[in-house]
Amino acid sequence: MNSTTTVDAPVDNERLADEIRQLRTQKNAVILAHNYERPEVQDIADYVGDSLGLSRQAGATDAEIIVFCGVHFMAETASIISPEKTVLIPDLKAGCSLADSITASQLKAWRAEHPDAIVVSYINTSAAVKAQTDYCVTSSNAVQVVESLPVDAEILFLPDRFLGLYVEMMTGRKITIWQGGCHVHEKIGDLSLSQQQEKYPNAEVMIHPECGCSSACMAKSAMESDCAETRFESTSGMLERAKVSDAKEFVIATETGILHRMRKENPGKTFHPASESAVCEYMKMITMEKLRDALKYNQFEVKVEPALAERARLPIDRMLAIG
Repeated sequence: MNSTTTVDAPVDNERLADEIRQLRTQKNAVILAHNYERPEVQDIADYVGDSLGLSRQAGATDAEIIVFCGVHFMAETASIISPEKTVLIPDLKAGCSLADSITASQLKAWRAEHPDAIVVSYINTSAAVKAQTDYCVTSSNAVQVVESLPVDAEILFLPDRFLGLYVEMMTGRKITIWQGGCHVHEKIGDLSLSQQQEKYPNAEVMIHPECGCSSACMAKSAMESDCAETRFESTSGMLERAKVSDAKEFVIATETGILHRMRKENPGKTFHPASESAVCEYMKMITMEKLRDALKYNQFEVKVEPALAERARLPIDRMLAIG
């Protein structure tokens, strides 16, 4: 019996890029892409950034259509900020393990246990969770937002436990933290980071506060150990630091997609991932073909119901007003 092996045809990204550009112009669309997206998707986007930057762009654009190359909660946020726009996501299955770590019903029950607390939610949450939140934050402004709250306020922070611990250590505030986590950043532990530090002893180390190694390394830094020169940065902070640092070599502890932009913006510098396995399969679900099809067929619209969007917008507006 003969067997036949099917080989997928190679993807012509240049042809797809030409199609996408034509469709973008024809439909008055803007393409937003997260720093963790595939390199070719980042390269075709009008704006590449972190959650805060992408939220600002969604609110500022004059385009009729926003194609969001990221995960589902990000497209929801764009819909909340720009309800008059059509927001498309190239793959509806592009979810987020961190956003899935708390539901609206779980938050409701948690709030009932702490009726006087201020709820601070990482932007990596669903619209339904945001609707029960007092303030949204991103990794780049979480410390600033918490510092703006009354000193005697009880604070519930969700859903990421590592970012919560980072904020608690940076602000000196007592925070009650939900025990959620990003499955990608949890992979980057002390072991993988220390191995890279040994391999690249002259490299500057930058750690995203969602990483599993962040709180442990912060504690070590306070004792002037091997982590003393480590920097804790959001994705946007990492990108800015890479530009201004005198270092020529870096170890980067976050999702590996950001390395493409770092290398592109800093051709004379070398960047190593803290862990090669720190890859978000949800972000990588967005391909050039799916992006082209989203524009071509206006498919996979993300629309937040108006009443829910109105409640969810308040904590987002507070976040954008603070920083």
